[in-house]
Amino acid sequence: MRDEAKSSTIRAGKSAKAGIVLFALFSLLTVSPITAYAHPPKDITPVYNSASQTLEVTIVHESASPSWHYIKKVEITKNGKSIGVYEYKSQPDKSPFVYSYTVPGVLDEVLEVTATCNIYGSKAVKLTIGK
Repeated sequence: MRDEAKSSTIRAGKSAKAGIVLFALFSLLTVSPITAYAHPPKDITPVYNSASQTLEVTIVHESASPSWHYIKKVEITKNGKSIGVYEYKSQPDKSPFVYSYTVPGVLDEVLEVTATCNIYGSKAVKLTIGK
């Protein structure tokens, strides 16, 4: 009887280990395709209009489904200090698209724009006003 109990315990231990391995494998296979399609923005082009005090930001972020895979946040800093964080729940088009922001600025100030993907990655670019 002891041998049967011991054998039962060994089988239960092997089943638990097999379950853990299967769970890990399943998790890896289901998460990997998502991250394979996720990527930071390919390009960001900021253009500043001094007359209207407007910063237009063109973002290239390819997405087959802009409501599921999109740029979730754009942050603007001026001379190293954050002046605005803009959060989104989708992107307006598959790519490219343009966001406009009112940003008071003067000659030689440095603006930095950081765009962040909702799944993976971000990209930042700098622009010196007047150059």
